[in-house]
Amino acid sequence: MTLKITSWIIFGFALIFSVSACTSNASPLEGRTPPAPTVTPQASSTWTASPPPTLSPSHTPRPEGEQIPSPETPQTTPTPHHCWNKGGYLSREEILTTELEHPLEFGVYLPPCYYHQVDRYFPVLYLLHGLYSTDVQWVRMGVVDTANDLMAKGEIPSFIIILPRDQDWSLPPDNKFGEMIISELVPWVDGNYRTIPGHEFRAIGGLSRGGNWAINIGLQHWGMFGAFGAHSAPVFYSDGLQIPRWLNDIPDERIPRIFLDIGESDGNGAYIYKFENMLSERNIPHEWHLNPGTHNEEYWSAHLGQYLRWYSEAWQEG
Repeated sequence: MTLKITSWIIFGFALIFSVSACTSNASPLEGRTPPAPTVTPQASSTWTASPPPTLSPSHTPRPEGEQIPSPETPQTTPTPHHCWNKGGYLSREEILTTELEHPLEFGVYLPPCYYHQVDRYFPVLYLLHGLYSTDVQWVRMGVVDTANDLMAKGEIPSFIIILPRDQDWSLPPDNKFGEMIISELVPWVDGNYRTIPGHEFRAIGGLSRGGNWAINIGLQHWGMFGAFGAHSAPVFYSDGLQIPRWLNDIPDERIPRIFLDIGESDGNGAYIYKFENMLSERNIPHEWHLNPGTHNEEYWSAHLGQYLRWYSEAWQEG
C-alpha cells in the first residue's frame, strides 16, 4: 500500500533536522509499543589470525601483494579438513578509485579452507562500520571469531566478508563512498577472489552510520545486493525524501531481503522506526527486532551471531 505523499514530505523535512551521528548514552524511544525482544548471546571479540599456508594453487585468484599460500592437500569439496581448525584468513587491502581523495581501504576475511578448496566459490558479505570508526570496528567486536566458530560448527555456510573503510563523514550524494563500493570495489573483489556472481549471493549491512549506507545502497542497487541489514541506523537525512521513490522503483519480485534492529534504549532511532513502518504499510517483507540495549559496541557484538546467521540464511547448501 502506497504511503500518502504528504506524510513523506513531513518525514523528509523532519530528517533534515535529525542527527545521523550516534551517542552511546541514549534515552529510551517513545511512542511505539515494542515487539518481544530477541537477544543473542555475546560472542568473543578476541581473535588471533592464523597465517595462510605457504604456497597456492596456480589458478586461485588473489590481490596483488598478498602472501601466496599453498595447501598441503587441495580440497574441492566442503568436507571436513584440518584447515577448519585454523580459522579464516584476515588481510587488509586498498585500491585507488576515480572519486575518492584517499585509496579505498578495506579488510578481507576469507573463510577457513579457502586456499584448500581451490575449486569452490563463495558468497560475499559487505559490512560497514559506524561514525568516527574504521573497518577494524567489526573485527574488534568479534566478527571474525564469530564467523570462524559458526562456520566450523556448520551453523552457517562459508562466505567471504569485506569490510570497507569510509574516511569522509559528509553525506550522500556529496560523499562518493557508496558509489565507489558499487562501481569499483565490488568488481575488484569479484575479479580477485573466488566469488559467486549474482545479487542473491551478495549482501550488505552496517551498524549506525554504516546501516545508513546499507539502506542507501541496498535500495538503490537492488540488482547488485539480494539482502541488506541496518543495525541501529539513524537513516541519512539526505535520503529522507528519496526512500519512497527508491522503493517504488524496485519490482515486487526483486525486493531485497531486509533486516532491521535497534536497542530499545537507543535515542537515535526515530527514523528507523518510520522506515520500518513504511515497509509494513507497503506490505514489504522484512525482519524487525527491538532488543534490550543502547547504541554501542556491546549491543552490536552481542548480536553478531544473529546477524551472520541472517545474512547467510539464503546461502545454506542443500
